[in-house]
Amino acid sequence: MSQQDNLRKQVERQARRMKRAEKDRPTLMAQTVYIGTLGLLFVLPTVGGAYLGHWLDSQLDGYSTRWTISLILVGVFVGAINVYLFLRE
Repeated sequence: MSQQDNLRKQVERQARRMKRAEKDRPTLMAQTVYIGTLGLLFVLPTVGGAYLGHWLDSQLDGYSTRWTISLILVGVFVGAINVYLFLRE
């Protein structure tokens, strides 16, 4: 097989890939759903941690924010891991 044949096959393969990529390009709605999913994956654990921490702090006597702050930080960490794993997929 000559170099010209190899070059022609590579160019044809790349042209097919480019056409397929153009045809399969995500729509604005698909991109919006994707970004919304990322937001929920990050925000829900954070908000859940805040509510659980506030409830735990309300069960203690006096004014305390120890559980609230701790669980917000745990929620941020869990949300970041969720986003990372989702983007890796």
